[in-house]
Amino acid sequence: MLHYAIVFFVIALIAAILGFGGIAGAATGIAQLLFVLFLVFGLLSLIFKPGLRA
Repeated sequence: MLHYAIVFFVIALIAAILGFGGIAGAATGIAQLLFVLFLVFGLLSLIFKPGLRA
C-alpha cells in the first residue's frame, strides 16, 4: 500500500510540473489516503499479532 501511495505522489508531482492542477490535486488526495491507511493497518498489525498468543 505504501508503494501505491508513493506512485500516486510521483504522479501528482509530474502532473503539477506539467500544469495539470486538477489531476495533481486528485492524485495527492489519493496518496494521502493510502498513506494514512498504511499507517493504520501497520499499527493494527503491531497491536494484534496473531503468532504471539500463549
